[in-house]
Amino acid sequence: MNQGDLLGTKTVISPLAQCRRPARAGVRAPTVAKKGRNGPGAKGAQEGGDVTDQPTENTPATVPSEATQAGEVRARWAWTEPAVWTERMLTALEQGVKGGKWFSLMDKVYALPNLRRAFARVKANAGAAGVDHVTVEEFAGHLEAHLEKLAPTLADGSYRPQAVRRVWIPKPGSKEKRPLGIPTVRDRVVQAALRAVLEPIFERDFAAQSYGFRPGRGCKDALRRVDTLLKQGYSWVVDADLKSYFDTIPHQELLERVKTKVVDGRVLSLLAAFLRQGVLEELNFWTPEEGTPQGGVISPLLSNIYLDALDRHMAARGFEMMRYADDFVVLCRTPSEAQQALEQVQNWTAAAGLKLHPVKTRIVDATPKGGFDFLGYHFERGLRWPRRKSDRKLRDTIRAKTPRSPGRSLQAIIVDLNRTLVGWYEYFKHSHTTTFPTLDGWVRMRLRCILRRWRGRRGRGRGSDHQRWPNAYFTARGLFSLATAHMRTVGQSSSR
Repeated sequence: MNQGDLLGTKTVISPLAQCRRPARAGVRAPTVAKKGRNGPGAKGAQEGGDVTDQPTENTPATVPSEATQAGEVRARWAWTEPAVWTERMLTALEQGVKGGKWFSLMDKVYALPNLRRAFARVKANAGAAGVDHVTVEEFAGHLEAHLEKLAPTLADGSYRPQAVRRVWIPKPGSKEKRPLGIPTVRDRVVQAALRAVLEPIFERDFAAQSYGFRPGRGCKDALRRVDTLLKQGYSWVVDADLKSYFDTIPHQELLERVKTKVVDGRVLSLLAAFLRQGVLEELNFWTPEEGTPQGGVISPLLSNIYLDALDRHMAARGFEMMRYADDFVVLCRTPSEAQQALEQVQNWTAAAGLKLHPVKTRIVDATPKGGFDFLGYHFERGLRWPRRKSDRKLRDTIRAKTPRSPGRSLQAIIVDLNRTLVGWYEYFKHSHTTTFPTLDGWVRMRLRCILRRWRGRRGRGRGSDHQRWPNAYFTARGLFSLATAHMRTVGQSSSR
């Protein structure tokens, strides 16, 4: 039986039968070793993560009467996967398991309800096919057959990830490109199922300074904290950049950090297999010796696990650091404090096998002209607005949607533009007010160019074109105005 299963039971369930059996997972109460009753090797209370799929003579553990009422724990962990995390398991998660380590998690990874939910998440994210050329739609066409075949291989340890297809995609607002790994749909499903099991265990104790790829947290929370600290006088900023972070995470050190909470050997072996996944780029194949595959479902969680120690290291020394994945800044009150913070980051990253970018890592005074960029915004002199790359990315997207011979009606173009403009505004609406009129005028200029071409004229819309197609012309046709939206936002904020 798996480590952590109740000792003394004589019924053996095959891995395939476990896969097909409806899940009734629940955390067991600690089973204390007693002479004459426990089997060989019992060493006291069992640790967390243990579940059973069959009734036994033992009375199941119950939540003490003074504990929270049913539903309260689930409400606090509403984002977790119910197919994996029952209320009893969540209670154990909150109260802490013995030794802080979880056993017997693999059966939850390959449980069919978890695999079905994992595929639903993969389908929602869409994405291209991997090296096997199987698309999400093709996988969905024979979903149950795929999962029935997949679950036993996870249960008996014969599952092997396929190679990751590597492609190069443009960096937003830059001529550079970055690598993106595309696992097969099958491997994405397994990673999603694995993440559903592991994420709550680590999320419970992640430091507050981490904002990236975490439930209920995001860019806006990190930006809000930065803005607050700047207003409080933390104007000296360590603007740090980890060089090729996802490609350089040391495998063994990462697995050691996972082992601090998870000791299920099969889960650790599965993680190691994903870290050693081969990479196929055109006709070249190799096996990475470090790093996590960019594009992998499990990669964001692993990156947070590895950098959590940095978050705690800096917090323990009193530094205000905000981190979103591998992008972070440290805000300080004085130049000397900023220098100390940089030295701490340099020492920690060197010991952790990581490298800071020698050019992009710097100390900045945010009060004069110059400032710094963080999560798409530029901060300077108490103000913020979209950084150059963010502005350039928006304009490139609009250019692609407004060619001068578009082959579709103005109304269709405006509907398409609005999807981009509304989404962009939702993120950048906290920019300085001068940001929006300029962009609005530029968008209308692109539309006037199209209208001029339809009249057989070339060049930008200017001069009499502004009288022929005034701003009200586009407003009447429903074009989203960034400046108008911002005025409404400011008005709503001031009225509260």
